[in-house]
Order: sequence, then structure tokens, then C-alpha cells
Amino acid sequence: MVYQLKKKANFVLNSPSIMKQTTDTVLMIRPVSFRMNEQTAVNNYYQKKIDNTLPGVINAKAQKEFDVFVEKLRSFGIYVIVFSDTKESDTPDAIFPNNWISFHKEGTVAMYPMFAENRRLERREDVLEALEKEGFLIENIVDYTSAEEAAVFLEGTGSMVLDRVNKKAYCALSARADEELFIEFCEDFEYMPVLFNANQTIDGVRKAIYHTNVMLCVAETFAIICLSAIDDKTERKNVLKHLKATGKKVIDITEEQVAHFTGNLLQVNGKNEELFLIMSETAFESLSQSQKSQISNHCQIISSPLETIETCGGGSARCMMAEVFLPKV
Repeated sequence: MVYQLKKKANFVLNSPSIMKQTTDTVLMIRPVSFRMNEQTAVNNYYQKKIDNTLPGVINAKAQKEFDVFVEKLRSFGIYVIVFSDTKESDTPDAIFPNNWISFHKEGTVAMYPMFAENRRLERREDVLEALEKEGFLIENIVDYTSAEEAAVFLEGTGSMVLDRVNKKAYCALSARADEELFIEFCEDFEYMPVLFNANQTIDGVRKAIYHTNVMLCVAETFAIICLSAIDDKTERKNVLKHLKATGKKVIDITEEQVAHFTGNLLQVNGKNEELFLIMSETAFESLSQSQKSQISNHCQIISSPLETIETCGGGSARCMMAEVFLPKV
């Protein structure tokens, strides 16, 4: 682990000191070479090929979905910082930045080791430089990327779902979520680790779900989770215990709903601190009326069409947003 300190002199923080679960600011990367990533498809079983469609057409559709999504978020008062992917690198999954970087209230940035080699090219210093120019304070960078040399991975807030207020980190172990590195993250950032295994049925065989945030969303007052994905009853009870101990209303979803990205959600706040739960249209349509009503008791739902991105990328709305909790100078 390497620390890179960026010392700032005579700065004043104008953000409140209280820890929050949600932010009104997200970072997003507009794609320029989006397609099904062959390097991630080996253990992301949600990815599918779109037959007889040229890569340029797929990328154009993804860009349209991206632009509509950003415009919708902004219309609700959510501050969206958009960077464009670069053509110099072969980075078909750059649209999912939350896997390589996370931003924290104390002015700390974490950089993560990525499973797929072409995803490691997504890490960009110019993103940090641009955030600083916008007035965000970056004091410390915690860099875990050297773990790639030992084939050890932890893909950010894809592999981990953070309860930032109660300082609990939930992690479903997989090829992209190493237990020891997860524990190290929890020690560094002072989170209580909640470890478990989450599976899906592929051709009659139970296989690990590639990212925790596909089957679990932790919001301010509720959590959405696929309990049936946790095969071990002891682990399932432990996860439930931790969620309920923090006063979360638990909304259970099915494995079929997970396949429609109904667990890949993110709660943010917009105008006047109003809370919103962000999801794709596919996820919204998969929810039962009862589930929609339960969510509406806590916040408003915002959905947007992301079919091309979901089909080829195997990720959805939550994966596209890296939350920015950095204080402002």
C-alpha cells in the first residue's frame, strides 16, 4: 500500500463534519469505445453479445443512453461531473468508474486493483487534477493497485457496498473481491467488515456474483438485497443482523430481479436535499408494485433507459456513478 500526500495550506472546509450516506455529486465517464469487454465476461455472467451489430453502433447507442441519463440526473438537481473516455486506450468499461476510484469525506481518494488488464487503463490522474480545479480537496491518495502484481483484486464500490454513516462495509467475496485486501481497506478507512458469499445459478451451477453492488444497495433508511443469493444461512443471518442493527428497512429481491439489475441502485440527494434512488428502466420495471411502494416510503425513484449498457457491459446505473464525498476548499 502506498500513500501519496498532497498537502494544502490555509484551506477552509465548508462542508459539514457530519457523516452522510448520500451525496449530491457524482462523477461519470462518457464512453468512446463501449462494447462487450471480453476480459470481464469470464466471470460477469450478466454480459451478453448483441449479434449483427457493429461496435460503432453499440457505442453510439451507449452514448445516447449515457447522455439521457446525465440530463435526467441534472434535472433533479444532482451535480454530475462528466469526463470523456479517451480513444488512446482500449477501455470498453470506462463507463463504470466506481470500480477504480472512490472519494471520501476526509479528502481521501482510494485507487483499486482491477481484475481485467484493459480496465487498469481507466485510471487517470487528470480526473483528480480536474476535481481539484473545481475546488474539491484531495489531501491523501490510498493506492491499492500494486496488489495487481500478485493477482489480488478489490474493485472499489463494486466489490464493496459502504454504509458510510454506520461505518460498515459489505463485501461478497469473488475473483474481484479479495478477503485480505478488503480487510485492509476496512482497517485503513475504519469500517467494520461484513463478509459473505453471494451466488447465482449459471447452467445449473452456483457461481459467485462478480460484484456486491449487483445484489445489495444500502441507502439511508433502507437496504435492497437478494437474500437468496447468500446460500449459507449463517452468513445470510449475519448480513441481515448488521442491516437491521442500523435501523434499515430490508427489501428483499429475487435472483431474477438481480439479473434485471434491480440491486444495482444508488441513493443520492438533489435539490433541497431531497433523496432519490437511481436505477435503470429495466430495474424499475422488474420491481413489484409492493416493492415500489416500500421504496417510495423512503424516497423518490429516478429511472432511465440503459438497455445497451446493461446488455454489453453487465452493469447498470449504480456502476456508472462514482460518488464524490470530497470536501470543498
